[in-house]
Amino acid sequence: MITRRDFVKTSTASLAAAAAPPAATAAAPATSAALLLQRRPVVIADYSGYEFTNGGSENCVARAFRLITEGKDVLDALIAGVNIPESDPLETGIGYGALPNADGVVELDASCMHGPLKRAGGVAGIQGVRTPSLVARAVMDYTDHHLIVGAGAQRFARNLGFAIEPDLNTANSRKLWLEWRRRVDPEHYLDPKGEGRAPIPTHQKDPGHDEMAWQSRALAAGQSMVRDGLIREGSFWGTINCSGLGPAGDICSVTTTSGLAWKIPGRTGDSPILGAGLYVDNAIGAAGSTGRGEANLYNLSSFLIVEAMRRGRSPKDAGMEALTRIKANTVEKRLLNAVGNPNFNIRFFVLNARGEYAGVAMYRSGETKYAVCTENGSAAPELEPLLPGSPED
Repeated sequence: MITRRDFVKTSTASLAAAAAPPAATAAAPATSAALLLQRRPVVIADYSGYEFTNGGSENCVARAFRLITEGKDVLDALIAGVNIPESDPLETGIGYGALPNADGVVELDASCMHGPLKRAGGVAGIQGVRTPSLVARAVMDYTDHHLIVGAGAQRFARNLGFAIEPDLNTANSRKLWLEWRRRVDPEHYLDPKGEGRAPIPTHQKDPGHDEMAWQSRALAAGQSMVRDGLIREGSFWGTINCSGLGPAGDICSVTTTSGLAWKIPGRTGDSPILGAGLYVDNAIGAAGSTGRGEANLYNLSSFLIVEAMRRGRSPKDAGMEALTRIKANTVEKRLLNAVGNPNFNIRFFVLNARGEYAGVAMYRSGETKYAVCTENGSAAPELEPLLPGSPED
């Protein structure tokens, strides 16, 4: 952690640097002392980091940036930022009030990485804690482990004094879960208005694989709710990733999520997995993701992005390299749209050690913006897409 004196000295040097914001297309970071003095704090996140305030005056990236510039440890500042959407019941993809699993239970995942300390922590499938990002930080601080899951993660949190709630659903998330149940299983979960609903069709043609057929129907039912405007595309996939660069060059990142809406109980996506949901190298940069976690897990995309920046690629080009890899590795027919491209979206938020950043996506569709905060305040620039159109094309 930097001292306030060190922060003032570094900030003074930063303000004397070039006034123009860093371009997102410059080369990989240099390591000279002169360059270190030019680093300006920056925080980057997905759009949830801009949109939600939990009834307050600050969003995630603004709070994190303010705390960083006040001299707080970068990771502590980022976690304080994501605690805002984690606690906001209007954000139904994260924390309290998030869309639950297929059994109606909210299960949460989170991870964090501290660049200068070279430490990390994560939790998966934890129930009853609104802010799993703080539990992930506790795993990093108080254990020799990187990941604790399920009932063990909840027990660990309870032993450290975290409040354990019996149910993280709100009236809204429970109502949405019941609507999903009606769509996926209309013969047993009836419409209270008496209006019949045809079963959601399945892509599974083999009657011998009932579980696969149910999973296909379950996913289709959730996607139909997105199309009908009942849930946001971002909330359906869940997740916020937030990365930051401090004035002394410290880089950290945190990811927190409820995962895929209506998931199989126990399903764990990319968010708590180092190298997938996020990755940090303090000398190079950070990357994190939202969207289809299975695609990110298969390709370890956040690690890939940081390694691409190590080879000299800009944040944008490194993110595009990961998207191109995902596209090439998506070959199953069930995951392709009519033109043979992925029928899902995935986004990356990339920051290098110079303070240059980029937000990229497979498609500029659904959520089309991301969040960033600099000395100019918080903003929501447009994501750069790899492919035109949308996943449904």
